[in-house]
Amino acid sequence: MRSPIMHSKSGDFQARAIAGTRAVILALDCSSARLKGFRGFSIWREKKGAPTSGRWLRSLKVFKSVVPDPLPANGQNAPRYSTEDHPIQSFLWSDYTASPGTTYVFRIVPRYGTAGALRDDPADHLKVEVTTEAEAVVGGHGVWFNRGAIASQAFSREFGDVSPADHVDDLEAPVTRWLSRGLAEACLAFIDGVPKGDELVGCVYEFTYQPVLLALRAAVKRGVRVRISYHAKAANDTAIATAKLPRTSKGAQVLFPRSKPKIPHNKFLVHVRKTSPRAVWTGSTNLTPSGFLGQSNVGHVIEDATVAQAYYDYFRALSSDPTLAKAQEQAVALSPHPPELVPASSTTVLFSPRGSANMLEWYGNRITDAAEGVMFTGAFGINAQLLPRLTKGRDFLRFVMLEKRPTAAESKQLRGDRDLVVAYGAELGRSSLFRDGEFKRLPIENFSLDRWFRREELFRKQGNIFFVHTKILLIDPLSDDPLVCTGSANYSKNSLVANDENMLLIRGETRVADIYLTEFDRLFRHFYFRNVANEIEAKGGDATDAFLDETDSGPAVWTKSYFRPGAFQTRRREMFFVKAKRKWTAAAGKRKRFETSDEV
Repeated sequence: MRSPIMHSKSGDFQARAIAGTRAVILALDCSSARLKGFRGFSIWREKKGAPTSGRWLRSLKVFKSVVPDPLPANGQNAPRYSTEDHPIQSFLWSDYTASPGTTYVFRIVPRYGTAGALRDDPADHLKVEVTTEAEAVVGGHGVWFNRGAIASQAFSREFGDVSPADHVDDLEAPVTRWLSRGLAEACLAFIDGVPKGDELVGCVYEFTYQPVLLALRAAVKRGVRVRISYHAKAANDTAIATAKLPRTSKGAQVLFPRSKPKIPHNKFLVHVRKTSPRAVWTGSTNLTPSGFLGQSNVGHVIEDATVAQAYYDYFRALSSDPTLAKAQEQAVALSPHPPELVPASSTTVLFSPRGSANMLEWYGNRITDAAEGVMFTGAFGINAQLLPRLTKGRDFLRFVMLEKRPTAAESKQLRGDRDLVVAYGAELGRSSLFRDGEFKRLPIENFSLDRWFRREELFRKQGNIFFVHTKILLIDPLSDDPLVCTGSANYSKNSLVANDENMLLIRGETRVADIYLTEFDRLFRHFYFRNVANEIEAKGGDATDAFLDETDSGPAVWTKSYFRPGAFQTRRREMFFVKAKRKWTAAAGKRKRFETSDEV
């Protein structure tokens, strides 16, 4: 949900909120005439109708003159500092502690004066009300993102220096619930919600998470007709045997090994009510501990009979373990190449493998057509065909989030335009370098932020992806007609012509766009901070930044980067309050239909 732009009585401040399910973005702005002595924003939050729930939000930085040493004493928890006394010095702030389907009231108080003696003017106060989205809507979309940031300050603050490895199969354990953030629970609820007499089918790649395997076993036992096509490999077969998931039940086949492709990369389930497909679980999440609890992932449910039927037919095609040529023929028949402008308020499905990689041109066209924003994730880098589309100079911000630090050659292109901003997966205190043809994570000696961050939980060494595993492309997500592309495919040639994959192209669903936007922003800023801190320290600098600016006169130092013409933080401050003069749909609508050779 999006709040209207709210203005203070003084007319010098404005704010708006963008709410997902568990995250709320607060975009803030002020007149340049009010920057002198500006100390930042104090923020109060309460649930609507429940004033006793209200509190000043937490501040992660403090005024050094008031708190010279914010570190906790040995063996003690970190003190909690409030934005009432230590305001937020940023024009973009997010609440990651929100609950789904809840209305919140934020009171935003601009602060002036000196540290320890702050003052404010009631005419400057702002009040913003916004309702977070429900995680699922009957007859619509349901979206769940996991924490996706296992190595984090928040994890250490919540649990200390503990490893979650011993609890991954126990969703009642607080550490597991915290990491899952509802993702694993939603997948299990989808399976558990299929009653006796109905059918549950699906295609999966990594298939080792015991709670899911046990839920499927329970479904078979209660009389659900379960049919799962899975990647035939030793790890999956071992996990299946451990869970005692039967390969047949009452003479009917339950498990369908998929052996022909190297990467049968799907992760979807279809609920068939009697004989009518009704809902699909899909997204980027492999059915593994790492998929649910480690790397960033999304689970996406859509209750739509047409979409569900397409997925059901796709399962039937793949369950016979067809050859590549046959699988390509069937995937294209079930999901022809989409028009350049997909229908308004629609969900278009796309299946792989296909006869060509022409969808890369389609994705590239959408990036080019964008009018006010692009957000993109790349678990395996950026395809060479998409890279120039992302790096072409534009008059709006584009955000790219990658699993690994770009190579020197990629960085040169990505840094060619100041409005293209890149973040990549990283652990604080480790520099990610590309040497001898591979990435190496090397510790940074005497890392100053060790003073402010406890030693972090290291990632479980499962697979090749530790941080960013989502496959997201958002086109103009803040507009009233956004495009969300999400699924299992990595926007690469192989994902289109060789792998089993599925994607959703969702146009015009602002609710879905708001959820994806707030979660993308959460993860992007998490890793962007790490990248900046690591790079400063790797070059011999000091990234320790636990203190707020206390400039005595003139414009506050902290505000300068937000009001420097053309600077990234300036553009980011402006993007939430400026309405684009054109739409991506206008450019897409003028394109001639791409002549595809997908047909095989």
